[in-house]
Amino acid sequence: MTGDADLARVGTLLADPKRANMLLTLLGGEAESASALADAAGASRSLASAHLSKLVHGGLITVEPQGRHRLYRLAGPQVAEAIEALTQLAPPTPVRSLRDANRKENLRQARLCYDHLAGVLGVDLTQALVDRGALDHADGGFALTVDGEAAMSDFGVDVPALRRRRRPLTRACKDWTEPGHHLAGGLGAAIASQCFERRWIERGEAGRIVRVTPAGRRELRAWAGVQA
Repeated sequence: MTGDADLARVGTLLADPKRANMLLTLLGGEAESASALADAAGASRSLASAHLSKLVHGGLITVEPQGRHRLYRLAGPQVAEAIEALTQLAPPTPVRSLRDANRKENLRQARLCYDHLAGVLGVDLTQALVDRGALDHADGGFALTVDGEAAMSDFGVDVPALRRRRRPLTRACKDWTEPGHHLAGGLGAAIASQCFERRWIERGEAGRIVRVTPAGRRELRAWAGVQA
């Protein structure tokens, strides 16, 4: 028999600003080295190692060897969803420089929420898919329509394969910076993956930020009517 969930244990892991910055960096979905996470957190290498050890032991991140290096990533989509949900409650960090202001605007415009698109780009793309009949609002989230499944197949997304996975096909994720929701779940991840493969988007700075390429601006407008 077990008691209530030990929220205090998770809260302790999140309470340190340096660990929180590491988790926000990993929210971009990519594995990062200890040195990159130390830089993102503004910590020395030895202090960053201690923080990373706590996050691994607490089950929020995983570590994997790659040659002489060790790479860290979030433990899974459920951790990303929990962190993104907490950003709805957290006050914004103060903007103290032009660099901070630019980074804040870049995060607002287009970013990754673990493995799917968020920010203005993610919300606008999701709404465009609803407007074009590819998605329906259903049960507080989204459902892929018959026309939408055909459109996704043309786009290179194997929807039947996504349905066979344990992860939900579609999920509405409340956006952190924009009013409304963006598309998460297996389909949201597959769309983002296709956008990367087609070089419509590319990774920017700070792990989560993405940039829309000139070709991406043209193709997103043609494919979904999104003015990126």
